[in-house]
Amino acid sequence: MTTSTPSLPPGPPASTRALLALPALAGAFRVVAGRQGLDRTLTHPRIQKSGLVLAGHLHGIVPSRIQIFGETELTYFETLSPEARRERARLLFSLSPSLVVLTRDVEAPAELLEAAEASGSPLAIAVARSSQAITLLHHALDGLLAPREWRHGVMVEVYGVGILLVGPSGIGKSECALFLVERGHRLVADDRVEITSAPDGTLIGRPAPLLRHHLEIRGLGILNIRDLFGATAVRDEAPLHLVIELKSFERHDDADRLGIDDVTTLLLGQAIPLVTIPVRPGRDMGVLLEVAARNQLLKRSGHHGARAFVERLEKATLK
Repeated sequence: MTTSTPSLPPGPPASTRALLALPALAGAFRVVAGRQGLDRTLTHPRIQKSGLVLAGHLHGIVPSRIQIFGETELTYFETLSPEARRERARLLFSLSPSLVVLTRDVEAPAELLEAAEASGSPLAIAVARSSQAITLLHHALDGLLAPREWRHGVMVEVYGVGILLVGPSGIGKSECALFLVERGHRLVADDRVEITSAPDGTLIGRPAPLLRHHLEIRGLGILNIRDLFGATAVRDEAPLHLVIELKSFERHDDADRLGIDDVTTLLLGQAIPLVTIPVRPGRDMGVLLEVAARNQLLKRSGHHGARAFVERLEKATLK
């Protein structure tokens, strides 16, 4: 049955300071004026390149979008008289923009510096030319402003399959992650997993910044997995492909015995495959989770083992 995917709410707003602090933008932009406005809000994942504001045309300018001025805009600005440059600069920064960026590592005109400082609006210089600076900013904004939600659980990557382990506290999610890391797979996040939706619809899982690379194991305490197992044992983010729910084993358990029907759960409006695995002493959870990842890879390639078996069984019964 096909169901419509609900539209996602916009992602949370972010500040200009948070944007420029991203590692991906390190060294690419420098703020030259208006630092007191770095906590202004950004709300749109696309920049605005509207040189018409330098001609006194303000229609359509959205202050919470980044304003970019490249070679064409600044060349025009320099043709204006000193009085006109001061007036247009004042007009631009009277809108209280969240960030104005000049590209090509130019020296900012004095009129723009004065107006930015007077209005407390951040003015930055990009080292790259406009097209490269815009690409950098779009990629950074896509991540910073993406729709997101937090899930309690543990995320690992097994054979390239991003798996979110969920279940009640104490069920063994972190221990399962440790089993997998010891078997050569990678930890993404423990306890709090941030799920964001990329522009192409891919769901990305990340750890809380303070918990990155760490895993809590009852009896051992908090472990730094990178220090213990090396850089290849962790990932700072990974696409999410599968949710596995761990639950206590019951004698009269209703867990799926055949695996014919594909069960899904909604994350940020997307249906993600869901597998439920009962936990009890003696079960090798590392192997079970590896097999779940391999089975998911087979399904993604178009091969559904359980359904193929049932089809063969039905054909044998009809003979």
